[in-house]
Amino acid sequence: MIVYKFIKSHFTLLLLTMILTFIVGCAQTPAEKVELTISAAASLTDACKEIQTAYESKNKNIKLNFNFGASGALQQQIEQGAPSDVFISAAAKNMKVLVDKQLIDSSRQINLLLNELVVVVPADGEAAIGQMSDLSSADMKHLAIGEPQTVPAGGYAKEALANAKLWEPLQDRIVQAKDVRQVLTYVESGNAEAGFVYKTDALSSKKVKVAFSVDPKTYAPIAYPAGIVKATKHNKEAADFYAYLQTKDAQDIFMKFGFSIPK
Repeated sequence: MIVYKFIKSHFTLLLLTMILTFIVGCAQTPAEKVELTISAAASLTDACKEIQTAYESKNKNIKLNFNFGASGALQQQIEQGAPSDVFISAAAKNMKVLVDKQLIDSSRQINLLLNELVVVVPADGEAAIGQMSDLSSADMKHLAIGEPQTVPAGGYAKEALANAKLWEPLQDRIVQAKDVRQVLTYVESGNAEAGFVYKTDALSSKKVKVAFSVDPKTYAPIAYPAGIVKATKHNKEAADFYAYLQTKDAQDIFMKFGFSIPK
């Protein structure tokens, strides 16, 4: 009987030790990284790269994968079922389409940022451009804008040109780009004498300079809404990042790159 009790006691102790070892081992095993896909307007590229560094440094289990592009193209990708957890658009209309199609919940989207439209020219350019009417001068052979149907910056540019009665007269000079960053590249390389970009894009390049700011009364307000995609497989993590975008830390980064925050 004494031997039996000893064996039973020893077995119980061994079993408890194994259980504790298993629990400790599980606690020490690093959590599996969650990868979030953020579909973001191309004009957010520089700011979001810094956002990524800041966020991942404080959230070791999160990996942010940014899919940058024209807001219209990103909207279509989400409509077609492409993986995406959070969408940040450069135009309210693209977000509205996804909300209307119930792909993003209206209660989980917000106007995050504001921007301005400017016309840039090569930093070493000699073209005398200081106002909208100068875009019709003989020196202006190529004017770059984003494709108006899919690139919000292009849509704003078309609206401003139409209000100045220049959209039709300049058709043979307009060069359309797949996104606002390509417009910037056209001007940087000298393939276009001028181009319509956001203020934030102009600030990101030393190869261009702002010729003039476009009158904000001539185009719709440039708002950047952000929202959580309903199809996300990482609801908590997507919600946490969406909340982070609205914090002072994130807003300070956005403002550093020239964005402003809605009041």
